[in-house]
Amino acid sequence: MLYVSESERASTTKRKIAEIVLKMSIFLARLSRWIWFYAVANTYQTVVIRCAEFLGPTMEFKYGRVDEMDPSKVTPNGRLPDADKGDHAGPKTTQGLRDVFYRMGFDDQEIVALSGAHALGRCHADASGYVGPWSSTPLLFNNSYYGLLKGLKWTENTKTKKFQYEDPSGQLMMLPSDIVLLEDENFKKYVDVYAKDQKKFFADFKNAFEKLELLGTSGLNTLKE
Repeated sequence: MLYVSESERASTTKRKIAEIVLKMSIFLARLSRWIWFYAVANTYQTVVIRCAEFLGPTMEFKYGRVDEMDPSKVTPNGRLPDADKGDHAGPKTTQGLRDVFYRMGFDDQEIVALSGAHALGRCHADASGYVGPWSSTPLLFNNSYYGLLKGLKWTENTKTKKFQYEDPSGQLMMLPSDIVLLEDENFKKYVDVYAKDQKKFFADFKNAFEKLELLGTSGLNTLKE
């Protein structure tokens, strides 16, 4: 993140932190311009890939990304998928998910495969407004997301500020954009496949994620280990 327009996407409680990071980023960029250009984008990609590879698929990493230094080139707001378009797990949220990914050239199978990344991590109220992990093993990358999604009963969590779903134990959560993968028949058929076959999920996730990470790039070099 290098520009104010990017920091404005953060929640109010994160805004000051974002501003501090922004100022540090600008300072470091000026101090070591070309090293910074090269390092930031590639370091981000490396971290993401290595996290996903923890007990997950091995993915190809291509380096050579250069940060854009023209503020006018910053991607505008509204280009990421929304967890809820106002109708919870309804047709607007379903279509919103497709609109974003179809624009980037992804199909329904790839949307469901990429959603499996929710096996990792959790939501934080002070960041997104949503709370909790999707799985009971948030540090492991596996196909548990799909098994939990289709295997548990998900109901509205009335204790959270933003609308989200909870499992019977109250320990796990799903977003409206997760539940639409069950409600839409074309999405659901891939949920069923990945819940049963982790090897298939890993293979499809690898292909979809590598495709995602290469969007808008050119002239990259493949890291050879």
